Amino acid sequence: MARALLGVVVCTMLVTANSMYSSGDDVVELTPANFNSEVIRSDSLWLVEFYAPWCGHCQRLTPDWKKAATALKGVVKVGAVDADKHQSLSGQYGVRGFPTIKIFGLNKNKPEDYQGGRTSEAIVDAALSALRPFVKERLSGRSGGSDSGKQYRSDSSGSSGGKKDVIELNDDNFDSQVLNSDDVWLVEFYAPWCGHCKNLEPEWAAAASEVKEQTKGKVKLAAVDATVSQTLASRYGVRGFPTIKIFQKGEDPVDYDGGRTKADIVARALDLFSENAPPPELLEILNEDVVKKTCEEHQLCIVSVLPHILDTGAAGRNSYLEVLLKMAEKYKKKMWGWLWTEAGAQMDLETSLGIGGFGYPAMAAVNARKMKFALLKGSFSEQGINEFLRELSFGRGSTQPVGGGAIPKINKVEPWDGKDGELPVEDDIDLSDVDLDDIEKDEL
Repeated sequence: MARALLGVVVCTMLVTANSMYSSGDDVVELTPANFNSEVIRSDSLWLVEFYAPWCGHCQRLTPDWKKAATALKGVVKVGAVDADKHQSLSGQYGVRGFPTIKIFGLNKNKPEDYQGGRTSEAIVDAALSALRPFVKERLSGRSGGSDSGKQYRSDSSGSSGGKKDVIELNDDNFDSQVLNSDDVWLVEFYAPWCGHCKNLEPEWAAAASEVKEQTKGKVKLAAVDATVSQTLASRYGVRGFPTIKIFQKGEDPVDYDGGRTKADIVARALDLFSENAPPPELLEILNEDVVKKTCEEHQLCIVSVLPHILDTGAAGRNSYLEVLLKMAEKYKKKMWGWLWTEAGAQMDLETSLGIGGFGYPAMAAVNARKMKFALLKGSFSEQGINEFLRELSFGRGSTQPVGGGAIPKINKVEPWDGKDGELPVEDDIDLSDVDLDDIEKDEL
């Protein structure tokens, strides 16, 4: 009986020693699991004590901390973190000794160190002093809470394209935005105080705008403030900043290990896009809408004019189309448009592009924004077309203005049915009732 009683006493002593605050106190117990939602996203002013249960100074502070919390209830939030148990959280805020008290005001990512006395009166006075500028800042239009840490939307400037195309992610929206998406995501985990993150920011923002345009939004660049979304950063093993990870549906995330310039980021994004994107469509020119949509939505549209079906038959035409499809696949990350028509079906278009002088088949690459084109002068073969397109991809090759300065009138035609062509049927002439002798007389 005595041993059992002793065991209960010892157990109670251990619990008391390791639990300086309880649910009955007005001090909010904070952990990595709730720190983000309770403090960082809060609109309130917070005083947070980082303590260790074995620390004598912490033990002496406890009754005054509880008393101050009760006095400030409904005015200022008062919390406590067991820094011995939650070292990741204390390390994040540079805690080196105990107790350490920090004041989390409007900018929750930059708390201030409390330098006042350790009595309840001193703590309350300091809280009320911090509350005055906190409220005045609100009055001037600033807001606290989770928005205070959004570096990409508020803290900096100077990148081409601004921050509008970098998508802000957090613990609440990450799964719905990224994991449930069919798109490819490049996600940067950053800390607002990180110098390397600040250096990357303008490159990341500029790359986001270009990637959005070139992939039609199928590859997205995003950012996570890892000091705010700690659960998310922990889930993906983020240990340093910035950390960039690539997310694709159905696959485990992988680390981005490329360069940190805009060009490096865009190049990797386009590679990811081309790896996941289907080859572009090869469209027959049937009407004006096909040409307008294709050429206006792509940097270049590749226009091929194939021989008449009577000259090649279905087999010959299909062999040309196979070459074009292969080239479209090879250069799909360029996101060019691909069109074809039959010789003679769109004569105005042929004339404006200088096609026909070298015979058929022929090819021209058209930049509808600049109204310029480049003409294939080599062979219409896999090798010849590849050389032509490779030169274009490097920005080389001679160009000339589109005839008339605009895309010409496009005729509406019926689509090819995939069959061999047929010669037009001529009407038979019945000569049985014609008197040839009379015709000869008339001619004489």
